[in-house]
Amino acid sequence: MARVLVVDDDRSLLRALRVGLSARGHIVTLAVSAEEGLSKVALESPEIVILDLGLPDIDGLEVCHRIRQFSDVPIIVLSATSLEDRKVKALDGGANDYVTKPFGMAELEARIRTAIRNRPVDSEIIEGKVVVGELEVDLVHHQAQFLGNQVELTAKEFDLLAFLAQHAGKVCTHQMILGQVWGGEYSSESEYLRVYIYRLRRKLGDTEGHLLRTSPGIGYSIQSE
Repeated sequence: MARVLVVDDDRSLLRALRVGLSARGHIVTLAVSAEEGLSKVALESPEIVILDLGLPDIDGLEVCHRIRQFSDVPIIVLSATSLEDRKVKALDGGANDYVTKPFGMAELEARIRTAIRNRPVDSEIIEGKVVVGELEVDLVHHQAQFLGNQVELTAKEFDLLAFLAQHAGKVCTHQMILGQVWGGEYSSESEYLRVYIYRLRRKLGDTEGHLLRTSPGIGYSIQSE
């Protein structure tokens, strides 16, 4: 059960989501505009936000950006378009997941569970170390351990792992990772990034991608489960 805020100007969809999510045990709050949604995020501290991108007063991407200025609450974006560019912009802007309309209630419920399970609190920094499940990344000494074993990494492999670990539970897009780890001039080198992800998985013993996961066409994430 979670406190869910749904922000959408389609009142029929709001009613359907309130009924469907309430039946699954969630406490549902509704907002019909971006301004109302932003106010309720700030005042009511929901555990997850379901946000339509096509709001009448403020574009949903801007709403994501504003929420991220004061909250790390998981955001699931709803959109009528499945264009990859729109998905990438939403995820770059702070969304945790992206659902295309129409969608099934079972799918949305599963995505809510995943977003809450993998919310940023799963990654914690203790004395300069980022801990995500069985992964420990020492930011001070540039060392990493997984399942209690030391992982030998190059400087750039460490930087990549550290960046993903610090954003555990969130899909980081290709452009976001390349820009932060390698610099803006590498922002289109997604194949270059794929090679490094492959190397990391081999060194971590995570060849099945249970820890370091791929979101095809979008990016990568580290998940604690």
